[in-house]
Amino acid sequence: MARLLIVHHTPSPTMQAMFEAVVSGASTPEIEGVEVVRRAALSTTAVDVLEADGYLLGTPANLGYMSGDNAKK
Repeated sequence: MARLLIVHHTPSPTMQAMFEAVVSGASTPEIEGVEVVRRAALSTTAVDVLEADGYLLGTPANLGYMSGDNAKK
């Protein structure tokens, strides 16, 4: 079975709604033979990436750039 890895950064309600729409579309019954794996950007591991057959990255763009690691530690 193919594996689709969806990596997301959803800091706003709008981004969360887009993420949920993507997951819904990727998980539709018409698509067979694909396991959908969802991971938050900061919890995605190298193993997740290596085990996937396809990737979908979802993040807001700020001034034309994808989000980076802005987590406060």
